[in-house]
Amino acid sequence: MNAKLAAPHWTIQRRATGVILVLTGDWIALETGIRDAASVQSLLSEAGPFTRLEFETSGLGRWDSALIVFVQQLQRQNQLDESGLPAAARRLLALAVEPEAAQASVSQTESRISIPDWTGRRAIAYWNATIGLTELLGLAVLRGSAALAGNARTRTVDVLNLMRESGARALAIVAIVNGLVGAILAFVGAVQLRRFGAEIYVADLVGIAVVRELAAIMTAIVMAGRTGGAFAAQLATMQGNEEIDALQALGIPVFDYLVMPRIAALVTMLPLLYVYACLIGLVGGGIVSAVALDVSVATYLEETRRAIAIQQFIIGLTKSVAFGALVALVSCHIGLRAGRSAADVGRAATSAVVAGIIGIIALDAVFAVCTNALGV
Repeated sequence: MNAKLAAPHWTIQRRATGVILVLTGDWIALETGIRDAASVQSLLSEAGPFTRLEFETSGLGRWDSALIVFVQQLQRQNQLDESGLPAAARRLLALAVEPEAAQASVSQTESRISIPDWTGRRAIAYWNATIGLTELLGLAVLRGSAALAGNARTRTVDVLNLMRESGARALAIVAIVNGLVGAILAFVGAVQLRRFGAEIYVADLVGIAVVRELAAIMTAIVMAGRTGGAFAAQLATMQGNEEIDALQALGIPVFDYLVMPRIAALVTMLPLLYVYACLIGLVGGGIVSAVALDVSVATYLEETRRAIAIQQFIIGLTKSVAFGALVALVSCHIGLRAGRSAADVGRAATSAVVAGIIGIIALDAVFAVCTNALGV
């Protein structure tokens, strides 16, 4: 086969219109190789200074990617007139150049975008995200009712595994955070109440604050950072590996198989973790009271019992259920809408944590307004 191939060759001719590059022979990558950068530099040095380079290919034989690579190397340094090349070669060069040109165009557009345009695009993106989250919430209500009736295609083993991941394995960090919060709250209260000789009311301060607000909020924030980010990363990884597409192709409902177990796990475990956090927070406040204020354990417990009404506990428990559903929905929504690259997995996890924490604070504000309007 080598005997049938003519070696690739070029000749430089100067005309009034510019430099003409005459290409002859067969440009086959497998047989004749690819022209290296040194050959291209040698050609340019031989041609001397010019403003335009044209091609003459009447003597060109067979060709493949060897010719395309050669012309691309010339394109990087010169203005070329590609009209003399074969039509198929021009089409291949256009395909090779268009992605880079499109990316450069996008970059220039993004760098020149005005503030109103940027604001409008962000508003539309947030609106679309809100619509998607609302749709997911509607599916949760509908499929949750079906699940309670035993008609959902959710595996019990998945729910139990997720409950263990988001419950039992989170006990240590929940205890550390809430214990320290209770201790800090008691210490700050002791410093201020000691001035008025009302040290005993530290128990009231810690009890009401922990049971009504802090235990639910701090536990939910911990779960948003620990479990919400993990849920988003898991679903984003499945998206990148096309596992979700495979489930849809097999006719398996993605919501029942992937989202519902995560919602059920967090909605079930967060109230239990809330009760545990209340206990740890009260213990932390009791230790500080006993050490810094010389308040006996019996006195602290009695004052705490008097301060905490059952409605305070019901409010905190209701918040924990709502926070669990919020964290699960937000993290699953972000994970399912993530891109397919490895970087998108990290972005999805980060977005889930940030959105979860902001959502928890915003929802707690809504609870505060509602409870204040109801007088509880």
